[in-house]
Amino acid sequence: MFSKFANNKSTTFKSLPEKFETIIGKNTVITGNLMLLESIRIDGKVVGNVTSAKEELVTVVIGESGDVQGDILAHRVVIAGKVAGNLHAHDRIELHTDSVVQGDIKYGSIAIEHGAKVMGLLLHVSESSKPNLGDSDAQNAIRKAQYVAGGSN
Repeated sequence: MFSKFANNKSTTFKSLPEKFETIIGKNTVITGNLMLLESIRIDGKVVGNVTSAKEELVTVVIGESGDVQGDILAHRVVIAGKVAGNLHAHDRIELHTDSVVQGDIKYGSIAIEHGAKVMGLLLHVSESSKPNLGDSDAQNAIRKAQYVAGGSN
């Protein structure tokens, strides 16, 4: 029954070769904001925001031992570790099996493996949306959901 879908490779989640110029090791702790021009893999801890410009096709990968306490804004975001902050990916977000995200997620497309944990809102954004990690979009989504459900506010 599912065999016709087995070889159907979606271009949205197609594995792309990545070149990481920067790797933050397991035993490294960085305090401060990171402004990226190239892709990065974080296996250590970052206390601060991790951001890149929209025109930069930057991928941020948080490895299994990675821990970020801050917001992440990039073209692509892949999480296998922990993030306490909001995520915004212009292209896509991938949440792997044991990943934990405590914050709202804004995405163009998303893949979530069984076992990933999200404590926040998932908000799909269109290509034309401006990157904004504020909570006004989340509040608007909550109001719309309450209105649809028959709540007041």
